[in-house]
Amino acid sequence: MNRKHLYAGILAGLGLMAAGCMSMDIVPKTQGNSASWYSSEEELQLAVNEFYLIGYWNTPLESSEQWTDNTTYRQQNRNPGSGGTILDATMSGTQWEVYALWQQSYKLISRANTLLENIHRAEENGVNPDFIKQCKAEAYFARACKYADLIFFYGDVPYLDKYLTISEAEALGRRPKEEVIPLVYEDFDRAAEGLPVSWESGSQHFTRGAALAMKARFALYMGDWEVAAEAAKACMDLKVYSLASDYGSVFLQSTGMIPEKIFVIPRSIENDVVLDTWFVSNGVPRNAGGYGSYNPSWDLLAAYLCTDGLPIDESDLFDPQQPFKNRDPRCTATIVEFGTAHCGFIYDPSPAATQVLNLTTGKMQTNNDSRINAQYASFNGLVWKKGIDDSWLTNFPDVENDYIIMRYADVLLMYAEAKIELNEIDDSVLEAINTVRARAYGVSASATSSYPAVTARDQATLRRTVRLERRVELAMENLRLQDLMRWRLAEKALNTYNYIYLYPAQDCKTALVDKGLWPWPATPEIDEDGLADFWPWVKESGNGNDWVMLGAKRNFPERQYLWPIPTHEIELCPNLLPDNPGY
Repeated sequence: MNRKHLYAGILAGLGLMAAGCMSMDIVPKTQGNSASWYSSEEELQLAVNEFYLIGYWNTPLESSEQWTDNTTYRQQNRNPGSGGTILDATMSGTQWEVYALWQQSYKLISRANTLLENIHRAEENGVNPDFIKQCKAEAYFARACKYADLIFFYGDVPYLDKYLTISEAEALGRRPKEEVIPLVYEDFDRAAEGLPVSWESGSQHFTRGAALAMKARFALYMGDWEVAAEAAKACMDLKVYSLASDYGSVFLQSTGMIPEKIFVIPRSIENDVVLDTWFVSNGVPRNAGGYGSYNPSWDLLAAYLCTDGLPIDESDLFDPQQPFKNRDPRCTATIVEFGTAHCGFIYDPSPAATQVLNLTTGKMQTNNDSRINAQYASFNGLVWKKGIDDSWLTNFPDVENDYIIMRYADVLLMYAEAKIELNEIDDSVLEAINTVRARAYGVSASATSSYPAVTARDQATLRRTVRLERRVELAMENLRLQDLMRWRLAEKALNTYNYIYLYPAQDCKTALVDKGLWPWPATPEIDEDGLADFWPWVKESGNGNDWVMLGAKRNFPERQYLWPIPTHEIELCPNLLPDNPGY
């Protein structure tokens, strides 16, 4: 690899570490030479494999659910990076998530561009044209997905579809997103044209359905409703995807590649590609050997409708002392119901439950999932169930649940949302929403007497419905932040507090358990956006209801609808200025 090619690759990725790379002229014998690489099927396959390695394992957005109103980490939301927190209004160009997403995206774009520029070598060497077509399509797909992320979070971004010289890179500026968006759609279209509907080998490579679905997601995020509806419908019309009969089973590590999964990055204990160990340790309850400190929020628990299809503050079926009863089945498939079996124990966070049943031994033991015994047990009593079962304990903390980036339920809801925003409300819209909702109840959409079917046809009502449906269907799938941002609800939903139980735990027992008010003292009000109000329960609110405490305050300022350009990139390429407003 000569210096020219080295710089070209680095600069195309805008990771301009020139000073540190000047001595890297020699290529290790295990690596390819840029002057001849991309000449054989084997070399192309290795290059394509890089797309998955660079772009989708351990991505900054894989943890974005932690920055939303769906979760808490002890008393506050957690930032997995090292440069501040997403929800304390300190976002800057030096924050890990900000520069990691930027650099990772452009690195993958660079790899895709390099393959596309040099794949003619394989053509000249007589490599199978069908294989070449697939490799090109995978490159287009990878490039499109990363530009989609960049545009959503940063707005106007540099657009690169070829090698740049050093001087060209240094002069590079941001291109208006209105000019880049059509180019991204073109890449998705090229990908869809060249990718197979499925892979005979059963591999989990990009597919035509993934290209169409990801195009629909990007278009939805950009407010291009017609494009989103058409792409989602094209994915549906492939007739290769369907919903699993059981919602909870979709996310288990024992569940393989099923027709609901469209775009999945596999994990493997054998190959040392596992779920983030922080999440595993904090997702498993303390009785089972974890910390139980990364939790669903009360906001999320309040969001699930009752089985009559009404919000909890409108339904006669809701009992705050039994908040899991008579709820949409996705509630207890996502959050562990108190008094039920989970990870080898009966889960009971009540401060009165000093002992708990060990299902393996059949004996009672100290209950470390109650803060009466363990101070750092779940601060709000809730723990995740979605995707978590006893199998997590076998190789703990190594867990190999696949990373689901796109599944069919999302496609159905995207189609419905796009059609609703176009005000093209017909039977297909209701069918899409009801197919998703009915599956939660274990029935078909046509069995309208067995679940609360959606029948409204006015735009405002259906907009609220599909937004709620996305929240409860896709909880813990790292889509909530983007949804709140594109709906311009982030300022409202994320500028409030996390709510936790009184501590010391004896205070909680006195205020709630002893008065028959456990686990919730009352029914929170739900507003027009499906957001719950817990303020009347707060000790510090001065209303005499000393029921709960305030955790950390979330803070999402208006400027964070766009992220700042990474500081290091601006230092190397001043033409990236001006930065996004507020930074």
